[in-house]
Amino acid sequence: MIKIAIIGGGNVASHLTKTFHETKEVSLVQVYARNIAQIEHLKHHTSITNSLELLIDADVYILAVSDDAIPEVSSKINGNHLVVHTSGSASLESLQNKGRKGVFYLLQSFSKGKTVNFNEIPFCLEAENKKDLKLLETLAKSIGSKIYHIDSKQRKSLHAAAVFVNNFTNHMYKIGADICKEHQVPFEVLQPLIQETALKIKELTPEAAQTGPAKRNDQETIQNHLKLLNKKQQEIYLLITKSIQNNGEKL
Repeated sequence: MIKIAIIGGGNVASHLTKTFHETKEVSLVQVYARNIAQIEHLKHHTSITNSLELLIDADVYILAVSDDAIPEVSSKINGNHLVVHTSGSASLESLQNKGRKGVFYLLQSFSKGKTVNFNEIPFCLEAENKKDLKLLETLAKSIGSKIYHIDSKQRKSLHAAAVFVNNFTNHMYKIGADICKEHQVPFEVLQPLIQETALKIKELTPEAAQTGPAKRNDQETIQNHLKLLNKKQQEIYLLITKSIQNNGEKL
């Protein structure tokens, strides 16, 4: 049985802690958080600590901490243990431990209190050698099924793409909600459209699925939309319209 310790008290750490605690194939031997109050509820289920000096022996230490904390935290883990981070943008070399290194990146947006299906989450794995990569595969397969070998360069590109399809898209939802609120239209009216658009690209490429006035070069509709928007919304609308009309080429 693989013994793991999770280091972190944020969203990713919380989801991993709950999931690994529930699987019989992995032994969650310890959870660390700088703020012990974040993990106090776990004290009857596993060892908890807020001191890196008190970490106990484990096969894999999973660092679910901020990118800028990875070098310092990893440097304090002694021994020839496998230490992995969960960052999409940090490289393998950001780990500063003396022992083995790897990456255990879950390509998903995590929020506390929002349940996720780990079988639907891509696990992007990297390690310095085949034996450790196999260990991470076994660990990932104990809670999920979508396993990918992604190196640091690929992962950075993937993370940038994820910002577009997730964070930027969510910001578009926010702008749409603002427009609805200003004109007293329920935002929920747009939800079926949002869901259909997300489902559509399972069958079509994003390029093939593109519709709308920019795609049709419908200048009359575009100008009517611009009249409804404030200055900042107009800037974004025109930038995205130009990108669509240029088929995603550099602006």
